[in-house]
Amino acid sequence: MLHNPLDNDIKFVSGVGEVRAKLLDREIGVRTLRDMLYHFPFRYIDRTQMYRIEQINEHSASAYVQFRAKVTGKNFSGEGRKRRFSIFVSDGTGTAELLWFQGIKWVEKRFELGREYVIFGRPSFFRGELSMVHPEVELVEKALSRKVESGLQGIYSTTEKLSSALGTKGIYNIICSLWGSVQGHIEDYMPEYIRQRYGLVSLEDALYNIHFPQSQERLRQAQYRLKFDELFGIQLNIQSRHSSRTTSRDGFIFNKVGEFFNTFYNTRLPFPLTGAQKRVIKEIRQDTVSGVQMNRLLQGDVGSGKTVVALMSMLLAVDNGFQACMMAPTEILARQHYATIARMTEGMGLRIAILTGTSRSKERREVLQALASGEINILIGTHALIEERVQFDNLGFVVIDEQHRFGVEQRARLWTKNSQPPHILVMTATPIPRTLAMTLYGDLDVSVIDELPPGRRPIRTVCYKDSARLRLFGFMREQIRLGRQIYVVYPLIKESEKADYKNLQEGFEAIIRDFPLPDYRVSACHGQMKPADKEESMRQFKSGEADILVATSVIEVGVDVPNATVMVIESAERFGLAQMHQLRGRVGRGGEQSFCILMSGEKVSRESQARLDAMCETTDGFRLAELDLKLRGAGDINGTLQSGSAIDLKIANPTLDHQILELTKQVAISLLDADPTLDDVRHRPLRELKQRYAGEQEVDFSMIS
Repeated sequence: MLHNPLDNDIKFVSGVGEVRAKLLDREIGVRTLRDMLYHFPFRYIDRTQMYRIEQINEHSASAYVQFRAKVTGKNFSGEGRKRRFSIFVSDGTGTAELLWFQGIKWVEKRFELGREYVIFGRPSFFRGELSMVHPEVELVEKALSRKVESGLQGIYSTTEKLSSALGTKGIYNIICSLWGSVQGHIEDYMPEYIRQRYGLVSLEDALYNIHFPQSQERLRQAQYRLKFDELFGIQLNIQSRHSSRTTSRDGFIFNKVGEFFNTFYNTRLPFPLTGAQKRVIKEIRQDTVSGVQMNRLLQGDVGSGKTVVALMSMLLAVDNGFQACMMAPTEILARQHYATIARMTEGMGLRIAILTGTSRSKERREVLQALASGEINILIGTHALIEERVQFDNLGFVVIDEQHRFGVEQRARLWTKNSQPPHILVMTATPIPRTLAMTLYGDLDVSVIDELPPGRRPIRTVCYKDSARLRLFGFMREQIRLGRQIYVVYPLIKESEKADYKNLQEGFEAIIRDFPLPDYRVSACHGQMKPADKEESMRQFKSGEADILVATSVIEVGVDVPNATVMVIESAERFGLAQMHQLRGRVGRGGEQSFCILMSGEKVSRESQARLDAMCETTDGFRLAELDLKLRGAGDINGTLQSGSAIDLKIANPTLDHQILELTKQVAISLLDADPTLDDVRHRPLRELKQRYAGEQEVDFSMIS
């Protein structure tokens, strides 16, 4: 087999060497020429426009500008670490100061008084005067002799250490140096008929134009091809696994709807099932009699009744002689589920148990023995359930709540708790538009509960500025006098020098000091507290001993206090739509009118204000998810794909590029239907692409914030 130059060590490229190669590996994971080629620019700047200094000001200048000017003077100032070197330049319309704090000796030798240079960098202004720190500088003769292309220059992501050693210009120079040795050696694994059918440029053309765009259109074509490749590689794996699962007949069959299910349905339901809940239970029932292992995603908005659906599904398993378990990401949520399920099934003859990281030794031993002997019907817990010593007698059904908070490997370990894989129901209260979810979670069947139980009163949401704090305190006082309870949520625990917004520590003290009600009680809850202290704070609030719970977003899930009618979100502009929606869902669980109050600073960005307005306009989580996609895009809705650890998507974003994602899904299904093992000579090169994205890909929505 011939050696591919793309596999060569990056250290042999001109301008790299041993030291920089180790730095590139450590900082951005670049070891080979291939790795470097797939380190794409994250944006581009236009080098065709040449400014006059008089045109550059604080209001009209772009993030980067370039201009021609002559050197009129040099100056050294400062001592030691504060030493700096200045070059003064002029173009006849104005003057500018160029500043260097590093590499001063080398920089000083490059400049000659009276010579003209092309200067490129990020403009800043001091007392109205233009200055640039560490700009790119080139003799005007050399700059004008360069090959005229599109003028687009890529900006590459770096780290602090890498930036001081190379910077984005250094990365660009390395790619320029290595291109000659890889040109003509870039093998295209995409079949020609797929490229022609979907208008894809060659891989070599795409890689060249992603780094050295010949035009805006060629750049667009390159980006499309590389996004297609990434998402197609993922879909080849997802659809291959989906096909394998649905064609094998190794799923447990739940033949009967028995005593436990019927007793609960007829006598224990806290409220009549909605049409959506009935539909989802029917879908689960059909899965469990098909002979195929169920792998289903259940989406449901806050308060839509997912827990009841999960419980009834687990009762189906128990009716058919199997055990069931439910895994939750936090102890608060696990204990909430345990209390709810134990209360709803009391007196039915079921044994329900809980297992968490804080379970005492004696309790743990008793649970493990009863679980292994089959005495426990339903086990609820945290990640403690995946420990090696936790052994089931006959596990047939697994529920994973808030599934995005678990790593793939963690979840997979639950699936091996039986010789035959149990049915899997993963639940999330983070709404995702249905069509997008069906593509992102291609290996799962998707169910949606899109109705709220009857009688739920819509939560009223309002937004106040900090200047209205006295009005807020007056409203809180009124609610407490009515016997209600209040959440106050902050984005931080301790003050940050970089963040000018409210924090829990400050807020807790302010409420105790300033709140105009003498006989109220306050408790606090945040992630840095000891588990026992956190449990005690939550107990005080749930029992009504505390009127106000001051907390961080640790209470986003798993807290159910029907008497709590007010959710105050401080510095709401710092939260994402999905997280605010989750927090809002902590109230409105009783029969009284509930309120969500969004407190923000006096000045907020346009995007933040749009989020706050959206929260006030609708309580529909799926509608908010659609708005989140439009408002926040690729930078904020994180489409990270996991296979135990994160698969690094270099250019595609599943949410922003959902049309490409849907297309690659259909292409993968069609191709695998015709050639499931990629044995066709045209498809064999695709095995490399499939292997690159092998593993259990799932989309992590924990970063939607």
